[in-house]
Amino acid sequence: CKILRCNSEYVAATLHLRGPERGAAFCTALRSYSLCTRRTARTCRGDLAFHSAVHGIEDLMIQNNCSREGPTAPPRPRPAAPNAAHGFEALDICDYERSFLYKHGRAPGFQHCAAFGDPHIRTFHDDFHTCRVEGSWPLLDNDYLFVQATSSPVAKGSNATVTSKLTIIFKNMKECIDQKVYQAELDNLPAAFQDGSVDGGARPGGSSLSVRELSPGRHVEIRAAYIGTTIAVRQAGRQLSFSIRAAEEVARAFTEEQDLQLCVGGCPHSQRLSRSPRGRGRVPAETARALCREMLPVEDVYFQSCVFDVVTSGDANFTMAARGALEDARLFLPDAEKLHIFQ
Repeated sequence: CKILRCNSEYVAATLHLRGPERGAAFCTALRSYSLCTRRTARTCRGDLAFHSAVHGIEDLMIQNNCSREGPTAPPRPRPAAPNAAHGFEALDICDYERSFLYKHGRAPGFQHCAAFGDPHIRTFHDDFHTCRVEGSWPLLDNDYLFVQATSSPVAKGSNATVTSKLTIIFKNMKECIDQKVYQAELDNLPAAFQDGSVDGGARPGGSSLSVRELSPGRHVEIRAAYIGTTIAVRQAGRQLSFSIRAAEEVARAFTEEQDLQLCVGGCPHSQRLSRSPRGRGRVPAETARALCREMLPVEDVYFQSCVFDVVTSGDANFTMAARGALEDARLFLPDAEKLHIFQ
């Protein structure tokens, strides 16, 4: 895939263009850029940088009223070294946020999803479900990430389940990382990928994927800068939780066949539970409310989820699960006003 060459040729052709008179020359450069991407389309089909360039060209052509038909220019020689710092070739292709800002003139948008406790799912669209989902279910399944949660009953005879295992696959991305698998189980939150490494491998952009331990055995963070994504994995009591902040472009990169993703559509209707537990709980509801209020003073869905989990399981550690999910949401949500959801 030679998308980097197309990018640098476009930058070289437009670096000197300034002011209102740049119009025709700028459109010529954009058509040349578009032609270059079409020539490399077959080998770049699965490349994030390629798709970003194609969408960026489309936007710029519309913004500058450029016609698709017209002259194209031969590639210009690259500028001398002192000017190279301004060109795309000087930007790290495996730094998604910098690349996006350079191409679009604005920061990318982000989305947040979380699964914690029973499990409770907060989707990318801020829907909130409490799920039965016993067994293995995909939280995410797109061109860049696959995340699967395995659940088991929270207590004998209970409909409620908790996440006991998480498998996260970072799919191979040619310029940046080798495929990496992270797997967490109860009482085993490793600070490394399954192969023992802590980064994306020997490729030039390997450092754009990294694992670090924030609290031994309790909180691990995985940063995937090449796709503008951060993941938090936690253990509180006898459950695992998952939170993600993903670039919108990455979160939406899936086909119709990849339709079952709890982070996208929430849990299927047949798997949803009411957060008002009926019957005899293991802890009285008022006791659970008092425990949860210590950790979660706002009585939103995180609070409701906490009460449900403590009543159902009898385990006060579930207050920490809801608190951790709220802390992750505070860090990961692009819009702070959406932190609390009331249902």
